[in-house]
Formats: sequence, C-alpha cells, structure tokens
Amino acid sequence: MFTKVWNDIENGNIAPIYCLVGEESYFIDETVNRIKKALITSEEPEMTSFDLEESPVDFVIDEADTFPFFSERKLVIAKNASFLKATEKGKEKIDHDLTRLESWLKNPSDFAVTIFIAPYEKLDERKKITKQMKQSSVMLVAEPLKEHDLNVWILRIANSFGKQINEDAIDKLVEMVGVNMLQLQMEIEKIAMYLGEEKVITVQLVEDLVAKTLEHDAFKMLNSYLTHQNSEAVQIYHDLLRQKEEPIMLVGLLASNIRMMNNVYYLQKKGYHPSQIAKQLKIHPYRVKLMLEQKNRPSEERLLKALNKLSEIDLMLKSVSGNRERFLEMFLLKAL
Repeated sequence: MFTKVWNDIENGNIAPIYCLVGEESYFIDETVNRIKKALITSEEPEMTSFDLEESPVDFVIDEADTFPFFSERKLVIAKNASFLKATEKGKEKIDHDLTRLESWLKNPSDFAVTIFIAPYEKLDERKKITKQMKQSSVMLVAEPLKEHDLNVWILRIANSFGKQINEDAIDKLVEMVGVNMLQLQMEIEKIAMYLGEEKVITVQLVEDLVAKTLEHDAFKMLNSYLTHQNSEAVQIYHDLLRQKEEPIMLVGLLASNIRMMNNVYYLQKKGYHPSQIAKQLKIHPYRVKLMLEQKNRPSEERLLKALNKLSEIDLMLKSVSGNRERFLEMFLLKAL
C-alpha cells in the first residue's frame, strides 16, 4: 500500500488529506518527506505543524483553509490525532470540534495538503470521526515489517548505498538495533560511509560499528548467564556500570526478558506457531526467532529460579545501602 501511494505522490497525484496511522515511524516520516518533496516547485512549500494534544483541530482547519502566500499548495501537518483512538470521557487534553472536522473532511481546500498523524497501534473504528476520516483521506497503516519483509527491506536499503549485506550480517544488525526501521536505516548509512569503496557489510563490521543498545546488552548478558558463560555476563555487567546504568534497572530488564522467554517457550510447547506467539505476546517475530533458536535452551525450572532470585535482589537493592552493585554481580557469577 505504501509503495503504491508513494508512486502516486512521485507522479504528482497528491491527495488533499492523508491519515498516517501506526507505530512504525519510518513509514510516517518517509511519507511526509515524499509529499514535501513532491510539493516543491520553484519555492519551498509553506509548511505548518500542529500538535493536537496541545492545539485544537480548529487551528488545523483554519490553516488549511488559508491561501498560501509563496507556493501553489501548502503542507499542514497535524500530529497526535488522539481523537481517532479510544479514550476515556473527560481524559482528553483538548476539546476538539469534531463536528466541524467531519464537515470539513467532506470538502477540504484544494490548495493545501493536510496530514493527520495518529501514531497508535489501532484506532477506534466505532467513532464517527474515524469512519469519516477513512472515507475522506488516504489512510495508511504503518506497521512493523514481518521478518522476511524486513530482511528484504534491509537488503534494498544497503543496495541503495551501493553495498551488499548477507543474511548473517542482517541477523546481527537486527539483533543489535532491534526492528526500528529508522534506526536501522541510519546504522546502514553509517556503515556504508565507513566502508567507502568497499562493497560488503559483514557481521564483524556490524559488531564493531553499530551502537549497542541497553536492551541488546541486557539480552546478551542474560544469554551469557543462561549458557553458563558467567565471566562474559559479568564483563557485560561491568561495562554497563561504567556507562552509569543502575543495577535496579538492569535487574528489571533481566526479569522482563526471562518472563518473555518463559512465555515464548510455553506457547511453543502448546503448539503455537512463531508468528502466533509474536502476535499473542505483542513482540516482533524476530525476537521470538532469537529465543526459539537459542542453543542449550534453559529449562522452565531454571528460568523460574532465576526470576525468583532476581526478585530477592530487587528487594535488597530497594532496602539496603552500601555496595549495591555486588548483589547482581554475585547472581551472575553463581550458576543456578
């Protein structure tokens, strides 16, 4: 769907209203950038942005209905269109005139392109304004790509920088960065610039150049511990302490990963397919893949023992002063 709409935009077929829904910011940012680029003629298009959690939708309508001064068509961006999702009555920050918006959507101005951005997992389909928005706008849903599609996209982005990347390097890149497409694109661009005339992005390059995230380090620390590589787990822990990470937060990350791992194994044992597990637990399929492909998979009993021990450490960290870093260090040194 995005590819078709992007082609339409490139060919000058630009709709008066777009509604971009979902949590994958890459698709949203890319669509906005493509529309902005398409509107450029001899001058930069006039562009105005509103945050609908701070400003009423009236401001958006008034701006879209005002003739542009310096370009043929202006661009109006309305971020955080929270009135399209389910909200408790009285909890809205701003009182939007949705009746006026519904009427305006049926007859928008032809000298403005208005983009409503709703960065939420789903909208409230029961609302009248949501139904009208679907009828009157080009609505695009920005969802994270599935594993195969993500790999194909990474290959395409690498090719756009004149580089090649093999499957192992792709796996390592996603393992370290996660599935945020904007971040993945930035890391691929950085590696491509570093390579210069060389063509191939290798696993070693990814490990050397990609910035490690806290979530990646915590997951790696847990894997090292569970596979009896205690010295490596402690080394990662010391590195995180040097980066001023708090032991109590690291305990929470370890416990969260153990609970997730235990749930993945439980659902697999119940006969769930990896894609079903990902959907049930609301995590990306790639994370499920990493857990299911793990060698020397820990038993459920061992995971529960580790979780219980971490809860004891969490209590000690919250109630004892002194050399608090030692509690988690001793846990990582001692195999269960």
